[in-house]
Amino acid sequence: PGKPLLSPSDMSLLKPAKFFLGLSSALMLTSVVLLFIPGPKLSIDFTGGTMMEISLPEGTEREAVEGVLSTFESETPLGNVALSKTKDSSILMRMRDISNDEHIALQQHLRSELGQVRELQFTTIGPTVGSSLKQRSFWALTIAAIAIVLYIAFAFRKVPRKLSPWRFGIIAVITLVHDVLITVGIFILISQVTSFEFDTLFITALLTIIGYSVNDTIVIFDRIREDLKLGVKGSFKDVMNKAINETLSRTIITSGTTLFAALSLFIFGGTVINDFAFTFVVGIITGTYSSIYIAASIVLWYTKGQKP
Repeated sequence: PGKPLLSPSDMSLLKPAKFFLGLSSALMLTSVVLLFIPGPKLSIDFTGGTMMEISLPEGTEREAVEGVLSTFESETPLGNVALSKTKDSSILMRMRDISNDEHIALQQHLRSELGQVRELQFTTIGPTVGSSLKQRSFWALTIAAIAIVLYIAFAFRKVPRKLSPWRFGIIAVITLVHDVLITVGIFILISQVTSFEFDTLFITALLTIIGYSVNDTIVIFDRIREDLKLGVKGSFKDVMNKAINETLSRTIITSGTTLFAALSLFIFGGTVINDFAFTFVVGIITGTYSSIYIAASIVLWYTKGQKP
């Protein structure tokens, strides 16, 4: 005889599965469109060039900085210089790759025209290095996804009956693509109204999100596998709903404490780590949501009409 299914206290978390799959599909499609229009605002980590952040005398407007830059003389014109204000009211300038002599001359020119100008940071990366970093970031995400499929397929190789272990691995990666795409879409929108740029630290945050999200998904998948081994009767929907309920408290506690730590980093960590911490906050929310509603819902869709 099989084990009993849901107790009266269990919630039917998979009941709105179609709604959440539709919502996530719409969000992913929106994110794909945003990748092309307007597209991510890449930092010099990927494009190459020079980034210079300066603090200005009180009352100095952005237009004044633009005017001073237009009068800067060098053998090669600076060209289009992108200016943006940071949260600390400093000015962030992005321009072509400049030499050390040009850097010193630009500092002197700004100070002679605007007064007490203080340089807060200066970074320059050649176009070859930027292209290499872009390729390595792509391969890092791709290799992580392949490794996850292989690991889950191996770990679930003894899954009972008609469920394929490869299916669990592929569904886990689909869930990760969901999390990454939605997170990227959110930050493309953020980059349109702030000085945020996609850099190598953002890629690090995405890899952290992937690791966090897949861990949560595997916990639920493992519970489904164990319930099937125990001979739980009923449809796959009942088995999966039971598994989600059994892991729900663990998911809430783990996600809640991690979210609290990430928010603390965002609030108190300073400007250097703010973008990473906020990316992780968004990733925790999307990862927890997808582990509960998306991963299991896709498994349910694949196994529709089957019996465990």
